[in-house]
Amino acid sequence: MRVLVQRVTSAKVMVDGAMVGEIRPDSQGLLALVGVTHDDDVDIARRMAEKLWQLRILDGERSAADVSAPVLVVSQFTLYANTAKGRRPSWNAAAPRILAEPLVTAFADALRHLGARVESGVFGADMAVELVNDGPVTVLLEL
Repeated sequence: MRVLVQRVTSAKVMVDGAMVGEIRPDSQGLLALVGVTHDDDVDIARRMAEKLWQLRILDGERSAADVSAPVLVVSQFTLYANTAKGRRPSWNAAAPRILAEPLVTAFADALRHLGARVESGVFGADMAVELVNDGPVTVLLEL
């Protein structure tokens, strides 16, 4: 599992012109773009959620857990793009929907269990993600 996390002052995800999740511009939050690969499991999703929740990348070296920062979770299979050969990325390392969708859900649920206020996109949908990256701070999480 890979999670590309961005510290944001606001973010939203739209599907077919309707907003399905957002971090309002009244506080810092985290946008988590989540990619799943073939050998990921629920334990990895749980551990990754804990890592994200405790990651000290907010102002004053605080974590989302420290300040109850909101988290917007968006599935992102393209985090497993292989661009080593040619001009067309290969997506072979990305898990198929039957495996990936429940693990993205498990990741979001684990964050909620930890106390996070979680919003999310729609798995597999054509989503438009809008954000204001704060800092900018962008970190790639892997276990």
